Amino acid sequence: MNLLPSFPPHAFDGRLEDVRRRLEAKLSRMRIRLHGKTPHAAPDGVYDDTALDWWTSGFWPGILWIMYGLTGDQAWRDEAWPWDERLETCFLAESDLHHDVGFQFLPTAVLKYKLTGDRDARRRGLFAAQFLAGRFNPKGKFIRAWNEPDESVGWSIVDSTMNLSLLYWAAEESGDPRFRHVADAHAGTIVEHFVRPDGSVRHICVFDPATGEWRGALGGQGFGPDSAWSRGTAWALYGLANVYRYTGDTRFLDASKRVAHFFISALEPDRVPLWDFRVVPRDGQPRDSSAAAIAASGLIELAALVPPAERPIYANAARDILLSLTDRYADWNPDRDGVLLAGTGHMPEKKNINVSLIYGDYYYVEAVAKLLGWPHRVF
Repeated sequence: MNLLPSFPPHAFDGRLEDVRRRLEAKLSRMRIRLHGKTPHAAPDGVYDDTALDWWTSGFWPGILWIMYGLTGDQAWRDEAWPWDERLETCFLAESDLHHDVGFQFLPTAVLKYKLTGDRDARRRGLFAAQFLAGRFNPKGKFIRAWNEPDESVGWSIVDSTMNLSLLYWAAEESGDPRFRHVADAHAGTIVEHFVRPDGSVRHICVFDPATGEWRGALGGQGFGPDSAWSRGTAWALYGLANVYRYTGDTRFLDASKRVAHFFISALEPDRVPLWDFRVVPRDGQPRDSSAAAIAASGLIELAALVPPAERPIYANAARDILLSLTDRYADWNPDRDGVLLAGTGHMPEKKNINVSLIYGDYYYVEAVAKLLGWPHRVF
């Protein structure tokens, strides 16, 4: 069943089957090369192998599960199957798991459970949700981001908006409303403190962890505290649309739309953003294809949630972005890893600039799958 409403025709629609075939060919070769790896970035067409507790460890198995759902080929299922069990070991030893367990367990344990009914996968997803809920600060109504025992105890980041889906799923799956209470409270903090009136977003907000008082913002992975990091903008756009889908609270739909309007209006002529919308000087600044892919998938969700008269704004923007990514940024060479080129990982630290990023690949595949009728939603 396709969860998407009918969208107006678009040039990208006629390309979908060709893109699906090219993705299957490309990713099939990657499946062989990446066996056992935990990929993050591919600076020279070869994906690295990061720590299992690194925040991106769920995206490659998520791609495998999506491809299994699209093709029915057992090889994708077999390669994806052990990942949630591997990730669970991080709970049983010292690790750096933090608020990003949603990125790790939604496209592994939760998606595996949705596709196969595996009870162990369900258990692992619920356990991860318990862990995430345990990071909630009730005074400040925020989910703590990282684990460093310093001033970051009071830090929360906009990326967390995407991880809230794990809590909403857990509330529905377990019947325990505590998960929803935490998610609702944190989502309200995102709208109040992270999303500016013009639709731009802050990356890091700082709270007093004892009193909950808001202390200000930090630039984080953006150009500065008052700038607009494009991937963070995409996280907010998509995550707030998800919150509305789970809650029906129009605060979150309105906020997602506001962020979407800012994102669309600030895109470069080729519909792919610079790494920060407000970086200066702009000449020579790198794009971030991952931000484009995340936003495209989020815009598809948003288009499905708004009244019919509003749908073309978001649906057409999503397909414009995907068309540009496909024609200008995709690497279809089967001997190289990475689907999308020109990702920017962490510009302020000069890390992973102009590379393929596994999360960019994931959200591109996810967006294409949605347009092909993929019905499963984990984010």
